[in-house]
Amino acid sequence: MNNFPSKLVEEAVNELSKLPGIGRKTAIRLALHILRKEPSHAQNLGNAIIDMRNNIKFCTSCHNVSDTDVCHICANPYRDKSLICVIEDVRDMLAIENTGQYTGVYHILGGVISPMDGIGPENLNINSLVNKIANNTVKEIILALRTTIEGDTTNIYLYKKIKNNDVKVSVIARGVAIGDELEFTDEITLGRSIVNRTPYETLIID
Repeated sequence: MNNFPSKLVEEAVNELSKLPGIGRKTAIRLALHILRKEPSHAQNLGNAIIDMRNNIKFCTSCHNVSDTDVCHICANPYRDKSLICVIEDVRDMLAIENTGQYTGVYHILGGVISPMDGIGPENLNINSLVNKIANNTVKEIILALRTTIEGDTTNIYLYKKIKNNDVKVSVIARGVAIGDELEFTDEITLGRSIVNRTPYETLIID
């Protein structure tokens, strides 16, 4: 049953409700909020989204979102390029950066191995990580993926791919609760988990 007084409002609500974390009621509130604002507000919002989608780049080194071919972190001469933190997506990078405890660079996989979701190693940015390590400039890889079956599976896969190289492989301390994603972990806990990281091989059970 269609209860909307306007087809235009209904279409806006339908599109807003497709966003993650946005239910039908929240979508209605957002649509009505936009209606209460000046037309320029909706215009600026729409233009910003379209401009982002059409012009965003992905860093050629770490796969971070960027306005340029190389992101500002990889381009920063003061970041330690020999230390790479492997993460799932941009949200994890933002969470770690907010701790102020990490001075290396990142490598964004773009997800984790999840056969149930049809995501295999070939769907992730793994080969480019292996190629970085093969250049013999990387001293340590920090695995900072979610502590779930999928995250642990990905950690194991990555470790097997890189263990024969002369590089240290560590994992963030388990101060991050099982199942929690990095973006929802408080900055102090996350910062300590990075500083107190442990060698990955000590966690492997034969």
